Amino acid sequence: MPNKVVNKTRKAVSKRFKVTASGKVKRSRQGKRHLLSVKNSKRRRRLGTAAIVEKDDMRRITESLPFSH
Repeated sequence: MPNKVVNKTRKAVSKRFKVTASGKVKRSRQGKRHLLSVKNSKRRRRLGTAAIVEKDDMRRITESLPFSH
C-alpha cells in the first residue's frame, strides 16, 4: 500500500479563524479579555467586531485549514 499524505486541519487555527463565502479570513480582535474597566465604551464595542486577516498572513492560515476553501 502506498503511503498517502493527509493534510490535517490545525485545530488551534480552526478555533481562531473562519473563512467567509468570498474566501476572506475573519478573525477576532485582541484585547477584550481583561482590564476592560480601563478601556472606554467605544473601544470595547470596536473590540467585539470581527476583522479581516491581512493578505500577507492569509496564505499561512488557509494552508492550516485545508477543508475550508
